[in-house]
Amino acid sequence: MATFSWTKLDEGGLKIKAFLAQRGVSHRMFSIIKRGGGNILLDGQHAATIDEIKQGQKITVVMPPEESNTIIPPSDLPLDILFEDENWLVVNKSAGVTSVPGKADRETTMVNRVKGYLMASGAKDLVPHVVTRLDRFTSGVALLAKHRFAHGLLDKALQSHTVDKRYYALVDGDLPDDYGFIDAPIGRMDDDFIRREVRADGRASQTEYWVIKRFGNQTLVRVQLHTGRTHQIRVHFKYIGHPLVGDEIYGGPLDRGIQRQALHAFWLSWYDPFAQEQKSYIASMPADFVAVMDGYEPVMDKI
Repeated sequence: MATFSWTKLDEGGLKIKAFLAQRGVSHRMFSIIKRGGGNILLDGQHAATIDEIKQGQKITVVMPPEESNTIIPPSDLPLDILFEDENWLVVNKSAGVTSVPGKADRETTMVNRVKGYLMASGAKDLVPHVVTRLDRFTSGVALLAKHRFAHGLLDKALQSHTVDKRYYALVDGDLPDDYGFIDAPIGRMDDDFIRREVRADGRASQTEYWVIKRFGNQTLVRVQLHTGRTHQIRVHFKYIGHPLVGDEIYGGPLDRGIQRQALHAFWLSWYDPFAQEQKSYIASMPADFVAVMDGYEPVMDKI
């Protein structure tokens, strides 16, 4: 059994459910705790969510481990780990590695590799939870939760987009302005399962960008997403007439020396509800991205 504890530091009484909700425990997580054989303890004794917690008392959530299954086989292929503790794993995903198992790959994805790593490490929870998913050919920093309770604590943060990712993208052509904000709805193309497009009946989508360096026939931009639509960066830059270099699906040029869309998630920041602090990590620019810019590397810590 895994345990997660918080102590009430301020004065006054508060219902346990409200206290835990302030720390990110959602209604869905309360249901999982109840159905999955978990427990809530107040100073070591079983408690109900309607009970009151007072200053100096400790709440502990007990969760049974998530055991392995045969649906997702483990892989011993390498992982580039940027950070790890008992709750989180931050990985620098290589371009070409799929985030989660699917029809194209069920054995060598990031999740398969993380599962293999957890098994080799002797972990009891063996179901990796992808918090921030990247397209197969997008490189960069990705956050995974080691157990469902950690993932559940980020439900609200994911819905409110406070898990903050920043990207570098190399787009075709010379952008006319040093700054831009693209506000255009995105939806799936008719009769196409993969591709998206800007369309009136799409979902609201906002992309903000800053020009970092111009190369004549291509421009390096730093990008912040304000929504999380599939292929959002790729679709939005195609929409404004500057598709990503190497992006075959969305009409980007394929003759610049990079064999995938030039998109890299270089920075990730989120509030860790266990440590109760903001955490940020940077994934360095991959070699193929640097090569297509003739060796140029941006200052990675400048957000």
